[in-house]
Amino acid sequence: MLTYEECLELSDLTADEVDAIAEHEHMDPMIAMALGHYMITHAGEQKIKRIIMDDIEKAQRDRNYAHAEMLQKVLQHFIATHPEHSPSRAAA
Repeated sequence: MLTYEECLELSDLTADEVDAIAEHEHMDPMIAMALGHYMITHAGEQKIKRIIMDDIEKAQRDRNYAHAEMLQKVLQHFIATHPEHSPSRAAA
């Protein structure tokens, strides 16, 4: 049986990215990890980026600025680690 950490290593996501998906989709982190992995392996990086951006917007609306700032860092990391599907590369 695999542990959560082992699954996380195989998912190509960070724990914070999984948490952002789980928050947005209102699901258990393990299920969110599977969904996120599926999206990454099926060209769904833009969807994950949108999910994180939606979470940032919600945190800002809720005036939870610390959470919004943390999610902004999650978004920056996601973009940095998945550059092949960023808008600048897609236009090239």
